[in-house]
Amino acid sequence: MFSDLVLKNRSYRRFDQSVRIGQETLVDLVKLARIAPSPANLQGLKFWLVHEESDCEQVFSCLKFAGYLKQWGGPKAGEKPTAYMIILGDKSIKPSFEIDAGIAAQTMLLGAVEKGFGGCMIKAIKQDKLRGILAIGENLEIVLVIALGKPAETVVIEDYDPAHGIEYYRDEQGIHHVPKRGLDELILHW
Repeated sequence: MFSDLVLKNRSYRRFDQSVRIGQETLVDLVKLARIAPSPANLQGLKFWLVHEESDCEQVFSCLKFAGYLKQWGGPKAGEKPTAYMIILGDKSIKPSFEIDAGIAAQTMLLGAVEKGFGGCMIKAIKQDKLRGILAIGENLEIVLVIALGKPAETVVIEDYDPAHGIEYYRDEQGIHHVPKRGLDELILHW
C-alpha cells in the first residue's frame, strides 16, 4: 500500500555501509523523477549520481547531518550512506527549483523505500567545496543532496507535544524520534 511506503520513508541518517547501491538503482530512481510533475513542465533538474566508495567519501565531507542532534557528529565509519543523488537546477532553463526538487526528491525516496533502501534529504551543503570536488558548472545550482543506503536505525513517529517542541531526538537506545503535529492543528477547516 502507498501509505506503507510513506510511513517507511523516514529521514534515515545511519546506514549499513556494507550494502552498496549500484548505478542501475540510481538510474531507476531518476527514471521516476523524470516522469514526476514539474511546474510549467520545464524540467529544469539535472542529477549527479554518486555510488563509488571513494566518491561517496568526498561527497560525505561536504554535508552536515541532523542539525538538531548537536552532540552527534554524523554517521561514523560503517554507518555512512553508500550513494548520493545530487539534485542540480539548470539556470538556463529556469531561475528557481525548490518545488521541482521537492517533488523529485520525494518521488525518488519513495522509490528507494520500495527497493528496500532509505535516505535523507540534505540541504546543509558546503556548496563551494562540493562544486569544486565534482567540477559542477556554474550554470547548475546545487539544490539538494539525497543520501541513500540500507537503513541501520529505527525511526519512530510520535505525536507533537508543545512542551517538548518539534525537534527530533535520539533516546538512550539510539532510537530516532520524530514529533509530528496532529491533524487538529494542520487542518484549519473540516
